[in-house]
Amino acid sequence: MAELFNVYPLYDIEPVRAQGSYLWDVDGTRYLDLYGGHAVISIGHTHPRYVQALTDQLNKISFYSNSVRIPQQQELADKLGALSSHPDYSIFLCNSGAEANENALKLASFHNGRTKVVAFTKSFHGRTAGAVAVTDNPSIVAPINYNQHVTFLPYNDADAARIGITADTCAVIVEGIQGVGGIQVATDDFLQTLRKRCDETGAILILDGVQCGYGRSGNFFSHQFSGIEADIISMAKGMGNGFPIGGILISPKFNASYGLLGTTFGGNHLACTAAIAVLDIMKDEGLMENATRMGNYFMDGIRQIGGYKDLRGRGLMIGIEYDFPVEILRKTLLFEHRQFTGVAGKNTIRLLPSLAIGIDEADQFLEALQVCLKTEKAGV
Repeated sequence: MAELFNVYPLYDIEPVRAQGSYLWDVDGTRYLDLYGGHAVISIGHTHPRYVQALTDQLNKISFYSNSVRIPQQQELADKLGALSSHPDYSIFLCNSGAEANENALKLASFHNGRTKVVAFTKSFHGRTAGAVAVTDNPSIVAPINYNQHVTFLPYNDADAARIGITADTCAVIVEGIQGVGGIQVATDDFLQTLRKRCDETGAILILDGVQCGYGRSGNFFSHQFSGIEADIISMAKGMGNGFPIGGILISPKFNASYGLLGTTFGGNHLACTAAIAVLDIMKDEGLMENATRMGNYFMDGIRQIGGYKDLRGRGLMIGIEYDFPVEILRKTLLFEHRQFTGVAGKNTIRLLPSLAIGIDEADQFLEALQVCLKTEKAGV
């Protein structure tokens, strides 16, 4: 009997149904989802409009290659450009965040003919060859993943960026809010310095919005708070609410040519239908505004409970750092209070709920957190 390649530590939970911000396991136990499968669930599980759109499309045509016209691609481009305030940018569609970053780096190198890349400490951009090379985690970089062309600078260090970005730099790739790195929010000065140095040197500024994009911060892309424009923006995760889709938004400064980039599955009928449904629901239900409102509600409640070392984030991308390892806290929230959360490193709880989450769900988490911290403090 074939075995799965054992690379994931698994909780003994089997979800079989989901709705909104909740999951039900095979035994009928309900769980509150405050993590969305790594920020993927943007509009809530099995939203009826999303399910209907995919069902209707599946009954028509699910896939054909990019050798024919796929009108859903243009509809997606139009709606994404409008909602993200990038109507003059082009879009290239692919299947994942890592693939989006691969294509962003490749396009940058095609554009200026350079090879050197500047990335930042605690970054995470994916596990494929080019993306993992600019990820600051040696444990997932294999010997074949050439990364001698990459320089890692301190995140949020504008002075280091002024020195480290030179006329030899092909691209600078950065997350507006680091996810795996601990919900570290880029400062305005830092991002503005990156933009200025890229303009001065001809380097391409790539903003990785795979986790912090798609409305999660309260803006469509988190770097928009700093008033800068990126040359390329990578996207995935919340883009399809669970259906695999990724892409890059590309500044008008780039020229397309046949064969420059390519993909088999990227931009297929079902993927585009999923992404269009997400954008329509985000717009019609005011989910970016809800991300701001509910993010503030979560943050205020966490502050009132206290007991943390640091509280970071924007909108519904929240990191709560404690002065103790959070593994037991996370397991207690999951197995005693039936709440899914994430972690970033050993000491930080990471919250990435649906952008449609409400006050009742937030209160459930805050009540559970307060109980867990009292238990932790008592040493029980």
